[in-house]
Amino acid sequence: MNKVENLITDNIDLWTSSIQSKASTGRGSSKKIDLHGIKKLRELILELAVRGKLVPQDPNDEPASELLEHINEEKEQLIKAGKIKRPKKLTKISKEECHFDLPLGWKWVRLGELFSSIISGGTPSKRNSEFWDGDIPWASVKDLGKSRYIHETQDYITEAGLESGSKLADSGDVLICTRMGLGKIGIAGVPIAINQDLKAVKLPSCINIEFFLNTFATLKIKGTGTTVAGIKQEELLNYVIGLPGEHEQHRIVAKVDELMALCDQLENQTEQSLDAHATLADTLLDALTQAKSHTELMENWARLEQNWDILFPSTIAGLHAIDKLKQTILQLAVMGKLVKQDPTDEPASELLKRIAAEKEQLIKDRKIKKQKPLPPITDEEKPFELPEGWEWCKFDNIAKNEKNALKAGPFGSALKKTMYVESGYKIYGQEQVISNDENIGDYYISEDKYLALESCRVQPGDILISLVGTIGKVLILSDSCQRGIINPRLVKLGLNPDVYREYIRLVLGSQLIQDELYEKSHGSTMNVLNLGLLRDLVFPFPPVEEQKRIVAKVEELTTLCDQLKQRLQTAQQTQQHFTDAVVTGALAADTEMCES
Repeated sequence: MNKVENLITDNIDLWTSSIQSKASTGRGSSKKIDLHGIKKLRELILELAVRGKLVPQDPNDEPASELLEHINEEKEQLIKAGKIKRPKKLTKISKEECHFDLPLGWKWVRLGELFSSIISGGTPSKRNSEFWDGDIPWASVKDLGKSRYIHETQDYITEAGLESGSKLADSGDVLICTRMGLGKIGIAGVPIAINQDLKAVKLPSCINIEFFLNTFATLKIKGTGTTVAGIKQEELLNYVIGLPGEHEQHRIVAKVDELMALCDQLENQTEQSLDAHATLADTLLDALTQAKSHTELMENWARLEQNWDILFPSTIAGLHAIDKLKQTILQLAVMGKLVKQDPTDEPASELLKRIAAEKEQLIKDRKIKKQKPLPPITDEEKPFELPEGWEWCKFDNIAKNEKNALKAGPFGSALKKTMYVESGYKIYGQEQVISNDENIGDYYISEDKYLALESCRVQPGDILISLVGTIGKVLILSDSCQRGIINPRLVKLGLNPDVYREYIRLVLGSQLIQDELYEKSHGSTMNVLNLGLLRDLVFPFPPVEEQKRIVAKVEELTTLCDQLKQRLQTAQQTQQHFTDAVVTGALAADTEMCES
């Protein structure tokens, strides 16, 4: 086993445990993690390969200087045959362009010295249907990066389209993106037409194409441009790489393939380990919410405590388990299992009766209109049994007894961007709700428009709920909120003053309600809720005094979870820094990383 393999095997725990979360685009997103350690290991393998530190040099190999002579001879023959034009002479490589020492037999070269030919592509007119949907694959940047060899493309053109505005790359040509996805690379598996963002390059027979791709992947390509970054062909030709002899190229490719296969194994094992840990966390934490009695709940909690270090390790798995624990706390809260019930609390039914009686009186006094009665809540709508003094209810049961207490934003043409003004009455939207900050955003309407959209006006204490995309997010407006309206992506809920607003926020964030919202939302490209769905939501409603105790306990436990999460995140960041340091140290080391 050589020193490179020792570096891998001696640091297995480091490579597999250095993991970070990705920004997720929504519920159910796959690949929510970035295997940082294994990613850095792959980068290290390639860097060692292109520095000549991955495999031993053989003094019997033909040196790169002679290889370049063969390449130049091959080019001269192609020029004489009229197959390629004589390229411009490239500038001599300066010392500043050589970032590390090369082994004996290697040579610094510009990419242009290796290319037998290079062509640019183009795009046939989209207006001419005769150019498209033919039999010729037509590659653009969206076709690169999926696999090394490209056999199929998303778009196809006809012979007429090829003649009008594109170029055909031969099978085996290297396709390099110089704009819109700068640095992506692939190999034409069949003859492929290319667009203007790609270059098709032919390599001499003595350059191993896999070696070239591995080397190209280590280049730090920086583009220029105001809208889309790109590089010119001349810039591409002048990039500098280290070139070994032909035999060593083959040995390097074989070793890279071997070590990348090992990385694949580590990646699969890590993902399986994370999946197993997630199953363990789900099992232990779900047992808390599924407990049938207080005794069973305590037994399940004791089992969780016994496995605490396993459940919450200083890894990404521990961070995910904490998020699951926070949701479990919310679920226990809305099930009435988080705090003790107090028999002296006024039952929730009494408050609901008072709200209903007040509404009836206002209807009699003709101050509000009578609404269609809510259908009774059926047993099928009740997912679990509630504690004594709790009730199942709907938002209309606890809303203010006034017009438009539960209201969606303006529909259709009632609010357009052309109606916005520089200052005036604030327009509240998802931006404020998702960020939980009522003060951000600078969209406003005039006083006339504000008066016209009276039904959509907000009041201090209103709960704003997101309807589109990131559904079910909640913002409670403060007593000092700016006057304004909601936009079409929100619903506002004005609560009866006797209802504890923070408890309703808690309920809306619970898995009980979030699962319901996700299941019933609809839309072709994004999730969409409607006011009718929110009106039909059934949720647990405890006595008001218990609501306050529940919120206090949830805040206390959530704070502890956040503190634990912060400690684990700090440990994770330290591990990632250590991983980076190991890679940097390996590249900076003067000792040979291969067998002597």
